[in-house]
Amino acid sequence: MKNILYILLLSTQVFFAQNGFEKGNTHYAKGKYTEAVAAYEGVLKDNKQSSELYFNLGNAYYKLNQIAPSIYNYEKALVLNPNDKESINNLKFAQKRTIDEIKVIPKVGFGKLLRDFTGIYHYNTWGWVSVGLATFFLLFFIGYYFSQKTLSKRIFFFGMFVVIFMMLITLSAAIMEKSHFDTEKPAIVFAEKTNVKPEPRDGGKPLFALHEGTKVYVFETIGKWKKIQLTDGTTGWIESSAIKEVK
Repeated sequence: MKNILYILLLSTQVFFAQNGFEKGNTHYAKGKYTEAVAAYEGVLKDNKQSSELYFNLGNAYYKLNQIAPSIYNYEKALVLNPNDKESINNLKFAQKRTIDEIKVIPKVGFGKLLRDFTGIYHYNTWGWVSVGLATFFLLFFIGYYFSQKTLSKRIFFFGMFVVIFMMLITLSAAIMEKSHFDTEKPAIVFAEKTNVKPEPRDGGKPLFALHEGTKVYVFETIGKWKKIQLTDGTTGWIESSAIKEVK
């Protein structure tokens, strides 16, 4: 009886989440972007999220000329679906409307090559690839164990080593991507304008100012201050209330 009630409750939650999502889509299609935002945000309040929801919410905010929330939601969509071309493309359009022009210092050397390789897939995808390779290893082992011909045994034996090697690569990629995901803390500036300080305290001369929509990376938190780094490598301290962390 409890299982049936749980299923009914879950189904009801999914229905209302989908209903809110579709309601938001309907408002958006009619050009009612404020209502669309309210509908999408209502779904998020029910702890229901998806890359499509964040993407649509980003579009609605973009239509309302609210750049910081627009960029924030595109970034949220890319956290769930890093290779979504539409989110990447719309994010670029939104970023062009920000005030701050901050250069991106490209990484070089072996670290960049390694990061480019592991970044091809999400860590969950690498994990599933590893599971698939483990299945192939089992099949090769069964083939080796039951094969009666010497040539077949050699082929299956060699295949097991190849699969193990590939599995080690994919597992390493999954671990590295998970570590990168956990340590990287991007955030978006929501304040119209905010000062970046050399130290985590009030007063003193600011290093520079940032404006809404700018992307930063959080490294440390002390009280109401967060140590951030820009894409050009510049660091400083900013008030926590001025930014909103993506993850």
